[in-house]
Amino acid sequence: MKMKIKVLFVCHGNICRSPMAEFVFKDMVKNIGLGDLFYIASAATSTEEIGCGVHQGTRRILSGLGISTEGKRAVQMTKGDYKAYDYIIAMDQKNMININRIIGKDSENKVQKLLDYTHNPKDVADPWYTGDFEQTYIDIVNGCEALLRTICEEHHIHS
Repeated sequence: MKMKIKVLFVCHGNICRSPMAEFVFKDMVKNIGLGDLFYIASAATSTEEIGCGVHQGTRRILSGLGISTEGKRAVQMTKGDYKAYDYIIAMDQKNMININRIIGKDSENKVQKLLDYTHNPKDVADPWYTGDFEQTYIDIVNGCEALLRTICEEHHIHS
């Protein structure tokens, strides 16, 4: 059996951006028939929201697209996640700093910002502060599409 490609999306609290990316990416790979090749999850760098459900702004956007976040609860990233995942995808520069604090050293170059895969590298703005879940969704879709293209190229996958 072929090993799954494991992707972990990470943000501060794991209730807005990283679960949005997790479920958008899951939907993307499922829709092109590659769902079985991936294991996709999300986590927080902080402990503030551990156990909480997905933020209503993220749920609203995704449910409008027919994507359920049912059962998702915020979890914190651990040092062991570095070994467990092939790609660790941060939403912003602060997440990158905190991820590196958790894992120690990114010796395998697994940690990247989501929008660094696009032609417009920048942070995914945190809708917890901006209130703009629509812009966050647009950035996440663009980032997930670029990430998927990169992964397919690196693993010689044709959809």
